[in-house]
Amino acid sequence: MKTYVVGGAVRDRLLGLPVRDRDHVVVGATPEDMLARGFKPVGRDFPVFLHPDSHEEYALARTERKTAPGYTGFAFHAAPDVTLEEDLARRDLTVNAIAEDESGVLVDPFGGQADLAARVLRHVGPAFAEDPVRVLRVARFAARFPEFRVATETLALMRLMVDNGEVDHLVAERVWQELSRGLMEAHPSRMLEVLRDCGALAKVLPELDRLFGVPQPAEHHPEVDTGAHLLLVIDQAAARRASLPVRYAALLHDLGKGATPAAEWPHHHGHEGKGVVLVEAVSARLRAPADCRDLAVLAAREHGVIHDAAALRPATLVKLLKRTDALRRPERFAQLLEACECDFRGRPGREDRPWPAAGILRRALAAVQAVDAGAIAAATPDKAQIPQRIHEARVAAVKRMSPSCED
Repeated sequence: MKTYVVGGAVRDRLLGLPVRDRDHVVVGATPEDMLARGFKPVGRDFPVFLHPDSHEEYALARTERKTAPGYTGFAFHAAPDVTLEEDLARRDLTVNAIAEDESGVLVDPFGGQADLAARVLRHVGPAFAEDPVRVLRVARFAARFPEFRVATETLALMRLMVDNGEVDHLVAERVWQELSRGLMEAHPSRMLEVLRDCGALAKVLPELDRLFGVPQPAEHHPEVDTGAHLLLVIDQAAARRASLPVRYAALLHDLGKGATPAAEWPHHHGHEGKGVVLVEAVSARLRAPADCRDLAVLAAREHGVIHDAAALRPATLVKLLKRTDALRRPERFAQLLEACECDFRGRPGREDRPWPAAGILRRALAAVQAVDAGAIAAATPDKAQIPQRIHEARVAAVKRMSPSCED
């Protein structure tokens, strides 16, 4: 029985990056051997165990055989006679197929160290094409390691997987898992670029794919189309270390522009309403968490109004705050402003320009929060008039905040 550290832990150490998790492969052992040493079984499809002290994962060396389409269509074989090289051969990328034994000796049968040095993401072998999730994983790794390029032959194989319909078998849970992880990387735009390059974006997120080539309104740097703008916006969110809901909202905020008929370009009248419908449909298909879905809907619906905050009358500002539930959900409203600021800065030349809308809306919210609605309700004899009286008091408070505003 011999154990090796494998995968990301070895890759990241060689790159000089912090090691997050350590996975191990065990050669020459049976499940009974592992249990006898106090390991706890956790694997359902193949033997995986948790170390009794470190709780790190130890998997028995295994091979796999394709039995059906999709990422679940595999039969696994784990036995003491499976070699380390056979186990590494089933992995996705050469940079993830390096092992390190207990003495620190590296085992690298597929040239992973050379590809790390050359900054290349290259598939290990033809078995890569059997698992469509690997298309998403390569795109996610491209977002994590933007200085790496995808090998020409790997990109060609990914295109073939798309053309052969293998990607059509991806299920929502796995798409969301890889998409959300990719959004949280340093350069999420690279994920979308790689998915576009191999044709997978049109399969898993056609609503986003349609944005490329759609012009922006004339006042929004028309030389940058909506898709290119989107790439800048999500990288702005990453640069700000924004939360996942903010990054997801930034990703989907302009979906409605993809539904504008070409005859109406570069105008996109009413795209916000179309965007809300599309965001809801995409979120339902991906089974996105409610906090991500709800913030993305708000961003799609309200980002244009929020950008115009300086021109809004006090009553309109109060209605916006009510419509976005800012009084009850100030934290979410702050996230909405963050997503909209990423939209503002996702255009050439605006990266460092002031964005006055945030300050205006924060002050308006503070003014509205200072209104004592309970006192107004208690002092209003006609209870039917209470909502109107509270609204009027809030409008007056916002007007005092900005004397230049007019009714």
